[in-house]
Amino acid sequence: MEWHLLRSLTEAERAELLAIGRRRTFARNEVVCHAGDPADSLHLIVSGHLAIRVSLPSGDAATINVLAPGSSFGELALLRADGTRTATVTAIEAAETMAIPASAFQALCSRKPEVQRALSAMLAERVDELSHRLLELSYVGLDRRVYRRLLELARSYHDGTGPPVLPITQSQLADLTGGTRPTVNQILQGLVERGTIEIGRGRITVLDGKELRRRAGL
Repeated sequence: MEWHLLRSLTEAERAELLAIGRRRTFARNEVVCHAGDPADSLHLIVSGHLAIRVSLPSGDAATINVLAPGSSFGELALLRADGTRTATVTAIEAAETMAIPASAFQALCSRKPEVQRALSAMLAERVDELSHRLLELSYVGLDRRVYRRLLELARSYHDGTGPPVLPITQSQLADLTGGTRPTVNQILQGLVERGTIEIGRGRITVLDGKELRRRAGL
């Protein structure tokens, strides 16, 4: 497994860092960490997909991202003065991470400036992505937002052996697109009727990615 954040390290340096880490496994829908928890580690995703969810003081909440193997999370919390998690992370399906102690990662950043630069670049990319999502909420209709999230998830779950199967519920997709479950269900049923997707219990299979891309306006 190669993580973007550690690409600047030599094989020996990566092995040394990973040797300090602790493997953690999570069942489907298990919470990895809650917003406000102490930020004591950086997580490198080994397998599975994890949903990143944020909440407002009003109680409103939304899923802002889904991370795949090779990604990481917890970096921002390690930089915060209060040292707390900024989001709740939940396993979409069975997942495994490598938890690196905060002290070990901070020492690595001090010793290897290129890791700090990679971290800054990655955080900037996430800010750009969130800004783009915010623009979508303002100017792109819900139907196209649903199509685009399905495409992104299909790319992440595609293993080259057949149609991508997304282990997500309609409620999770509604949360990810800023819609309601009934409205998202109507959009999905339209795709089912056209043979673009297939819906099962707790999963969505993408059968026609080209048609989904056309409808997404991409």
